[in-house]
Amino acid sequence: MVVARGSLHPTLAVLGRHLTLYRRLWQASVFSSFVLPVLFLLSIGIGVGGYVGTVQGVDYLSWIVPGVLASTAFQLAMGESTYSVLGDFKWVRAYHAMRATPVQPVDMVRGHLLYLIFRVEASVLAFLLVVVFFGGLHSPWALVTPLVCALLTAATAAPVMAFAARIDHDSYFAMLFRFVLIPSTLFAGVFFPVEQLTFGLRLLAYASPLWHAVELCRAATLGRSPAWPVPVHVGYLLLWAALGLFLAVRSFRRRLED
Repeated sequence: MVVARGSLHPTLAVLGRHLTLYRRLWQASVFSSFVLPVLFLLSIGIGVGGYVGTVQGVDYLSWIVPGVLASTAFQLAMGESTYSVLGDFKWVRAYHAMRATPVQPVDMVRGHLLYLIFRVEASVLAFLLVVVFFGGLHSPWALVTPLVCALLTAATAAPVMAFAARIDHDSYFAMLFRFVLIPSTLFAGVFFPVEQLTFGLRLLAYASPLWHAVELCRAATLGRSPAWPVPVHVGYLLLWAALGLFLAVRSFRRRLED
C-alpha cells in the first residue's frame, strides 16, 4: 500500500512503490530490457546488414540503430502498461489500497508513467553505450534520443493504461499485441523505409507514434532532418501523451468508483 507521508508528493509515493518492486525483481527484466535489443541489433544490423548493404546512403547497422532504440521503448512501454495495470486492479488490488490514502487516480497514472520512463531511459542509455563501440552514432544530436524515447513512452503507455483499466480479462492484451504492437514494429520504419509501403499502409505507419519517434531518433543519430518538421513529430507525440493521460485518469477514476 502506498501512503503519502509528510512532504512526499502522492505521485512520487506511487513512483517509489514501483521502484521498490522493481528493485526486488529487476533481474527478471535484464534480458528483455538490455540483452535482447543488443542481440537483435547485432543479428539484424550486422548479420542481415551484410546482405542489405546501405539504406538511404548509410550502412544498415547505422540505419537500424534508431529504429531498434525507439521500438525497444515502444515495446517496453506497452508491455508494462498491460498486465501490471490490470493486475493492480483485479488481482493485487493495489490501486484500491492507494485510494484509501491521499493518493488520487491522477497520481497513480503519473507515478506509473514516471516509473516506465525510468525503465525506458535505463534501457536506452545502456543500448546507446553499446552502439557507440559499433560506430552506429554519427552525430552529437544522438544525445537527444533519450528525450524522444521518454516522450514515446508517455505517448504509448498512457492510452494503453486507459485501455487496461477498462477491461476485466487479460485475453484482450493478446489482441493489442497482435494488431497494434507487432504491426507497428514491423511497418513503422524500424527495419525499412516506409516509402516502400503502399499508400494505405503508409497512412497507418504515419498514424503510429512509433514512426514519429523513429524518424526523430534517426534524424538525431544520423545528423539529418527528419521526414516531417520536428515540431510536427513532437506535437503528434505530445497529443497522444496528453489524450492518453486524460483517458487513463478518467478510466482509473471510474474503475475505482465501481
